[in-house]
Amino acid sequence: MSQKPKPSHGLTVCPDCAEPLESGDRFCGACGHDLTAVPVAGVEPDRPTVAIGTPVAWPDAPPRDPGSLSTATQHPGDLPGTDSGGRDLPTMAVRTDGPVPPGADPAGRTTSGSGDFELAAPDPRAAVRADPAAAPATKPAPASATSPAPASAAHSPAPDPAAAAAAAAAPGSTLCVACRAGRVDTDGYCENCGHAQPRERDHMERELGSVAAVSDRGLRHHRNEDAFAVSATTLPDGSPATLAIVCDGVSSATRPDEASAAAAEAAGASLLAALPRGTHPQQAMHEAIVAAAEAVNSLADEPGQDGAEHDPHRHRNAPACTIVGSVVADGLLVVGWVGDSRVYWVPDDRATPAARLTEDDSWAAQMVAAGLMNEAEAYADERAHAITGWLGADAYELEPHTAAFKPDRSGVVVVCTDGLWNYAEGADDMARVVPADASDRPLHSAQVLVGHALDGGGHDNITVALVPFTVAPQGAGSA
Repeated sequence: MSQKPKPSHGLTVCPDCAEPLESGDRFCGACGHDLTAVPVAGVEPDRPTVAIGTPVAWPDAPPRDPGSLSTATQHPGDLPGTDSGGRDLPTMAVRTDGPVPPGADPAGRTTSGSGDFELAAPDPRAAVRADPAAAPATKPAPASATSPAPASAAHSPAPDPAAAAAAAAAPGSTLCVACRAGRVDTDGYCENCGHAQPRERDHMERELGSVAAVSDRGLRHHRNEDAFAVSATTLPDGSPATLAIVCDGVSSATRPDEASAAAAEAAGASLLAALPRGTHPQQAMHEAIVAAAEAVNSLADEPGQDGAEHDPHRHRNAPACTIVGSVVADGLLVVGWVGDSRVYWVPDDRATPAARLTEDDSWAAQMVAAGLMNEAEAYADERAHAITGWLGADAYELEPHTAAFKPDRSGVVVVCTDGLWNYAEGADDMARVVPADASDRPLHSAQVLVGHALDGGGHDNITVALVPFTVAPQGAGSA
């Protein structure tokens, strides 16, 4: 995610696997190497990676209105990227639904149906249990229909028959999803090739009747530091209320994944308790953000799980995350946030304008608000995405933002982290990538949006929740 100001480790590549790094990475996105334990190196000149040669066939961005506040959208070909061996990344569409079936387009596009991007839900627990009575372990196990092998698997060492035999001989052992031969140790790494194994949070999905959410680790980070909570309840008069909370862990802080999970759970529970009591949705949202902040603050007093407490010389920030949420109830659309995760309004009638309903707590947004820069200048600065508001014990001051709207037409509410909106920043850009039937198929549409971000480079964790908003026809329900 866009992070609060943080020191740089000074590395351009991982010292363990040579994967290109960004200045704020705390772990290598390919092998999970802990970069905070590496001595700070001198400043080196920037060495950009090679840009993807052939962009994926997404539509060109429309001409930009000089007076518009939205910046130009990023398309897949705009972002640099190489694999861990320094070669250009493949330009075919990212697939997460297993082998290409007979007759299908090998580039990953669907050849039948509506033509929408079909993103199946990958199973992060793709590692298989070794069965001593099964076929020899040196034969690669077939890939799960819902989970691909890691992109770095192409650079894994060749399977060692001896290691495979040992893995198969161990009852209940888990085979590595990368080399399909080594046994996974208790620390989550393969003893043969050293690859970290997928975690349960690497890809998460949930759908209720009126809301759906999808969260994915992305293609660069070694773990998913996003979290979400979606639910539905009823108001005292029996009318429905739907809520969605999305949290993005601050990667430069300690235990960001725990922070986002604690915040999402606390905010969701607070809303589910307040709304049935008759609390106004906007007040309930404010109280939910305060509850989330308290949950994250409490983590600072708990021992961590990343080993930092064993090294008193390691720099540690308190666990931190951003939060954004939406409640649809009683004809109102209420949003609340702290940080740079966003809410967009996309009407079902795409002839009417979409809108962004939140304002970022970021350096760039402050420069624009103060009139010191226009938006293009501010977002071109290297400090643009440094956040100025977050949840955590070291936050300057908790200032929850809330707003209430009463749309006059039906549409869908898009609640997302910057892992998505970096690839569809303007409201019109977001409306173009949200499927036309999003109100009827929220889970499918959330999958499409995650697929869009993955095709764009997947440089961050990606989380999106979709909440349909329906306006009753005039006269409906009248006697």
